[in-house]
Amino acid sequence: MKNFDLRDLDAFVAVARTKNFRRAATEQGVSVSSLSQRLRDMEERLGVRLMNRTTRSVALTEAGELLLGRVAPAMSDVGAALDQVRGLRAVPSGRLRINAPPPAIDLVLAPMIGPFLAANPRVDFEIVGQSGFVDIVGAGYDAGVRYGEHLEQDMIAVPLGPPQRYALVASPDYLARHGRPKHPRDLLDHPCIRVRFTSGAMLDWEFEKAGRIMKVSPPAKLVVNHPGPAMRAARDGAGFWLTFSDYVSEAIASGELVSVLDDWCPPFPGPFLYYPGLRQPPPALAAFVAFAAEWRKRERKK
Repeated sequence: MKNFDLRDLDAFVAVARTKNFRRAATEQGVSVSSLSQRLRDMEERLGVRLMNRTTRSVALTEAGELLLGRVAPAMSDVGAALDQVRGLRAVPSGRLRINAPPPAIDLVLAPMIGPFLAANPRVDFEIVGQSGFVDIVGAGYDAGVRYGEHLEQDMIAVPLGPPQRYALVASPDYLARHGRPKHPRDLLDHPCIRVRFTSGAMLDWEFEKAGRIMKVSPPAKLVVNHPGPAMRAARDGAGFWLTFSDYVSEAIASGELVSVLDDWCPPFPGPFLYYPGLRQPPPALAAFVAFAAEWRKRERKK
């Protein structure tokens, strides 16, 4: 250890986690060349290559994987210890990284961001949108946001917002031409706008009424991974779109879209913020947890 300091190991973990020297250098607050030189010096002192580099990618060698597996948890513990000491200060500070699915970001987190940063000016906030499962600890996040059925084990989970619901919508023109479905299975005879996740999965549409769950896989006239083009296509009469009701509430109120099969779309619990429960949360995360709890109290009173 006498030939290494924590900056060497922290630099290695940053590059190994991001798989990108430029992003790692930005996180470390150093130049790409100095970060690259630090890693080369490490490899020279160890006498073994830790990663293979190309102009486009970074891949860990077997030795690099071994070192990361042992060092990353230790560095996390060191960071947590330092954050706990910093927590003794009155003003929360530092970086807060949260991973969340895009709908939770758009509909729940987004309204909180400005007020939270205004109340905590020494906190730097980073939110990454990702629909699939993620190991928040291994990926370097302080916390994650997911819905109840997708929460990781051994985590503290706190509710972020009120119940939500889906809405099945189409344009008035489409309904005038093709009629309204009376049952979810009727959607099998209509063109629909569907979402494909980055994992490649395209989930069935799930409906529920009186405790009965109905799943259908309607024909996909349009497949998207972002609500923007789906909203436009639904307004233009391309077919039915099943989405979070908050995305389309204004369009429904204005008459641009019409909601159907409402009795098959009951409320469900909103998203949860979750984080490791084995350590004292970093000051920035602790501040956000407290802020979110107060935010939800105010929202319930409205």
